[in-house]
Amino acid sequence: MIDQKRFPLFAMVKADHDVTTYIGEQNKSMKALHFTEHSFAHVGMVTERTAYILETLGYDDHTIDLALTAAWMHDIGNIVNRVDHSQTGALMAFTILNRLHITAEDIAPIICAIGNHDEGNGVPVSNISAALILADKSDVRRSRVQEKDEHKFDIHDRVNYSVTDSELKINKEHSAIKLKLGIDTRYGEIGEYFEIFMERMLLCKKAANFLKMDFHLIINEQTLM
Repeated sequence: MIDQKRFPLFAMVKADHDVTTYIGEQNKSMKALHFTEHSFAHVGMVTERTAYILETLGYDDHTIDLALTAAWMHDIGNIVNRVDHSQTGALMAFTILNRLHITAEDIAPIICAIGNHDEGNGVPVSNISAALILADKSDVRRSRVQEKDEHKFDIHDRVNYSVTDSELKINKEHSAIKLKLGIDTRYGEIGEYFEIFMERMLLCKKAANFLKMDFHLIINEQTLM
């Protein structure tokens, strides 16, 4: 659980009515488009993992506060369209933060991270953006599947539903970050995971390298990256 008293900007944004509305409404669009869950469970998971990464690596509270704010708002652009949602979300976040009278010095790294979190055209250009990428792309789990009828599952549903365990862990030396997954191959093959997530895993590798770590993907106790 994140101590919001340590992170005042994050606490303010999390309590903001407009932000809450956009997060809820954008997931309605995602569900209609047969995407996995992108609502409060997802942004909560991404926020927790962003905090874990930066706290473990010893970053100061202000940097973490900015990163958590970016993590909480990173998918609001989906309310406009899934295409280019990271850039749209960055512009929306700018408007919200400007309304809250946040300084340009704090807005800049937040919208930079949001605008660069997607594997389509995102790049880890800062410590905050790198942590957000790793936190976002590692959120693979059964509970993200929004389609209730297994007979209607597409490949994204099958892969997420097959994941029974998921852990993101930095080693003691802070030289590597590992995404460990348990996959039930009755629902999805390991090959299918790579079919849809390879681009994301390669972006995770770049993000880990930016933070001066290696990235490893471990599925069913087998190291695959």
